[in-house]
Amino acid sequence: MPIEKFVKLTSTCVPLPVENVDTDQITPARFLKATTRQGFGNKLFFDWRYAPGGKPREDFVLNNPEFSGSILVAGKNFGSGSSREHAAWALYDYGFKVVVSSFFADIFKSNALNNGLLPVQVSEDFIARIFEAIEKDSKTTLTVDLENQTISIDSLQISESFEISAYKKSCLLNGYDDIDYLVSKSAEIERWEEADTLNA
Repeated sequence: MPIEKFVKLTSTCVPLPVENVDTDQITPARFLKATTRQGFGNKLFFDWRYAPGGKPREDFVLNNPEFSGSILVAGKNFGSGSSREHAAWALYDYGFKVVVSSFFADIFKSNALNNGLLPVQVSEDFIARIFEAIEKDSKTTLTVDLENQTISIDSLQISESFEISAYKKSCLLNGYDDIDYLVSKSAEIERWEEADTLNA
């Protein structure tokens, strides 16, 4: 599955104000046999979305038609637990482009960035403002500007900056995975090798 370019996104949000959501809750272990990323969106939060027998749980946010969008707003310590990459696959395949939290587990954060999913870490005060805005209006939108590294609550006209490595930022802006990035630098690598040979 190719990684889409990410420059700027304005979208409504899906609120999940639950702390310590681990990767087994995001993608249950019994679904990890597949080795490709396609189709994992159907498994996202599976045990929270469906009752035994497959009936959707009406009280879970992904089954609530009031909430939709490409941005998941989650509680603190999102993506803890095992290192499974399938959690990022499921979120991306479901349609999320951004996950916002006040803290991410490091391995999840890395897996997300490697798979085209942007984890935006904000202050606890800012994420509280996001949850409040969504509670007041389910159609609240956020604007995530990767180039300027800002996230805005549009209705309140307030913004906060977020951190991202320069390398991963470049990959997302261009829709590159690690191999694509190396290929994009092939001309520079060849010039360096030629210069190094001449200087040897």
